[in-house]
Amino acid sequence: MTASRILVTLTLLAAIVTVTACGRKAGLDTPYEAAVQARKDAEKAKQPLPPEPEKPVEDKKFILDPLL
Repeated sequence: MTASRILVTLTLLAAIVTVTACGRKAGLDTPYEAAVQARKDAEKAKQPLPPEPEKPVEDKKFILDPLL
């Protein structure tokens, strides 16, 4: 029974390490920021430029926003 507990523990630790290694530490990009960055990257690589992104309109406040 000790060997099976050790195996389960090692498996769980491996799964936890794998999951925590995913992702990035920086904040999320908005679609507008991603489009601007894609345009800059295409310009540097001398590739066809994607269409110019439109500036987003400001969101209206919603009553439940503070809860998020």
